[in-house]
Amino acid sequence: GHGVMPSTVCSVGEVLDMGYVVAGDTVTSTVQIENTSSLTLPFSVQLESLSPTRDRDRQKIPSFLTSSVQRTEIVGTQNYSGFSVFSVSPIEGKIEAGKSQDFVVTFSPDHESLYYSDRLKVLLFGKQTAHEIHLKGAARYHPMFVEGGVPLDVPVESLAVISPVASQKVALVAVCLGPQEAVRSLLLLLEYVEGSAEPARAELTVGAMQSPLLAAKKAVEFSLDNAPELQRAGFTLDGPKGALECGQLKRIGVSWVPPADLQTSDPPLVSALLTVKGDITESYRVLFMARVVSAS
Repeated sequence: GHGVMPSTVCSVGEVLDMGYVVAGDTVTSTVQIENTSSLTLPFSVQLESLSPTRDRDRQKIPSFLTSSVQRTEIVGTQNYSGFSVFSVSPIEGKIEAGKSQDFVVTFSPDHESLYYSDRLKVLLFGKQTAHEIHLKGAARYHPMFVEGGVPLDVPVESLAVISPVASQKVALVAVCLGPQEAVRSLLLLLEYVEGSAEPARAELTVGAMQSPLLAAKKAVEFSLDNAPELQRAGFTLDGPKGALECGQLKRIGVSWVPPADLQTSDPPLVSALLTVKGDITESYRVLFMARVVSAS
């Protein structure tokens, strides 16, 4: 007889990011797995969120009580409806030698969250793990989003459901008061290598989603304030203001060179407000932190 090792090639890497989606909308992505061996491979697909041992595995210290380094949970926010956030088709079958199989991954979030997450596992012969893919996605009620830097919130949400009446009251208060309080904080950390000719760099991304659920096609506008204070601390902004149409992304580039009078014992920390206007107006508190690091 001949012993043959099964081998496959996947069209995506370890992470499949479905991006930002309007809550209640559905998007799909295709993952292709090619059978590069000389035998037919029976396959099956598993999602970590549907694992029969998940309830037992969750009887541990809550993730929000542990440091970000110690967090190992793969399954993130789940739908309020009880239906799976991620789904995949087909879930079993066979891949002939030299042929490929397409898997359609569907992302269907039913409420706003930045931390939808799951793990897709492809098994051969019912037991051999061929590929593990981390599925990620985010959902918003409004067409604009901001990402980049280090988020300063906890990636675990409350199980409490805010009633439509309560959410309307919150929206009404926000309209009356204006964008006084930031809805989210972001940390941009820039590290300048000592003696380098290149400045330290970081960036923020502002995006406008496109969806049939969005009736308004109004452009999204954004602006990052507090430029004088940033300039005094040595920060330079590229594209701090702009407008986007639906489906567009724009990046705000940030670079930093240490000022001549910099005290290394007191690295600069400057706060600025990023205002994004779409169907509503939102503000993001951006913290710019910079420091000098040695080349070794």
